[in-house]
Amino acid sequence: MHSYPSEHHPDDSTDSPGETPEWLAEAVATMMDTGRIPGLSLVVVDSKRSLYAGGFGTADPATGAPAAPTTAYLWFSMTKIVTATAAMTLVENGRLQLDAPAADYVDYLRAPSASQPTVGQLLTHTAGLSNPLPLRWVHPAEQEPPAVEDLLRSVMSRPRAYRHAPGQMARYTNIGYLALGQSIEAVSGMPVTSYLQQAVLDPAGMTGTGFAYRPGTPAATGYVRAPRAADPLLRRLLPPGVAGTRHSAYLGLRPFYVDGAAYGGLVGDVADAGRFLRLHLGDGRIQGRRILSAETARSMRVIEHPGKPFDHGIGWFRRPTQKAGDWVEHLGAGAGFWNVMRLYPEQGLGIVVMTNSTTTYDFEPLFALLTTASWP
Repeated sequence: MHSYPSEHHPDDSTDSPGETPEWLAEAVATMMDTGRIPGLSLVVVDSKRSLYAGGFGTADPATGAPAAPTTAYLWFSMTKIVTATAAMTLVENGRLQLDAPAADYVDYLRAPSASQPTVGQLLTHTAGLSNPLPLRWVHPAEQEPPAVEDLLRSVMSRPRAYRHAPGQMARYTNIGYLALGQSIEAVSGMPVTSYLQQAVLDPAGMTGTGFAYRPGTPAATGYVRAPRAADPLLRRLLPPGVAGTRHSAYLGLRPFYVDGAAYGGLVGDVADAGRFLRLHLGDGRIQGRRILSAETARSMRVIEHPGKPFDHGIGWFRRPTQKAGDWVEHLGAGAGFWNVMRLYPEQGLGIVVMTNSTTTYDFEPLFALLTTASWP
């Protein structure tokens, strides 16, 4: 196991400790063993600094490269909360209206019924859209991506693109954030990747995160745990060029990107994910820079839309719980990677775990320890 100091920034009163406490090492080891996780990166933050940043296991079992806080992972759906944050900057400056029909910005989002889904409903997963399995919505890193507009138009042309009436129960969908990304492009006049970079990543100091692997930056290899006999099936399910070589019980994946930056395209490290949580713990402000108003940042984490499997706010969600106002989060999972980002506003803490494992794992015991620990 390895732990590393977090990157120092001028407003950080202290770097994270250079050594991992024994209780933390044991808790992570237990989680990794039971979840069969090859490599893991972890950060704990408050609004001012990184309290802890560490790496455990291997980012690439084939080479033995260790996981670290600077290791790049695919964020998958953790991207959505960054997209939501960017969208809310456009709401604040009057270029997007939450109660405006989404079709006002992107005409082919018009629903067949009289009731039209709004931008706000895209943000809260209450637009009534379907959620087709995006298993093949990826492409090898060396290939050009398909046009997102073509992908979204194709999905919206299906007979049941809108499976439910807008404004009803929240139902998680990637399509809503593809649509939100196209709405951002329509009003900003630039690619959604450029707007997210300009509006959120750059001002938050997230220098190790973007929409492509950075040359020279260590990156985790995604792994699917499956018996060797399953390799032919996995190679058929994944787009050509994505499945890589086997390492023991794991099939490795070659570098790839998600088709659709706004719903799942970020690539970056846990240290930057921690900075993003600091932005929201700071109610829209980080390192002296205000990205959102405090009122807007707080409004995003109001969980007021019941749903399945999550209750939703604006970007943030959580599984139904009796603990009102306790935490909000976003998960990011897909082929090769499984991540969780959680915000505890009342405690002033944020936690991110990023792994190169396809399958879920029980992170709740670890998070319970992290939220009750005494941090220097």
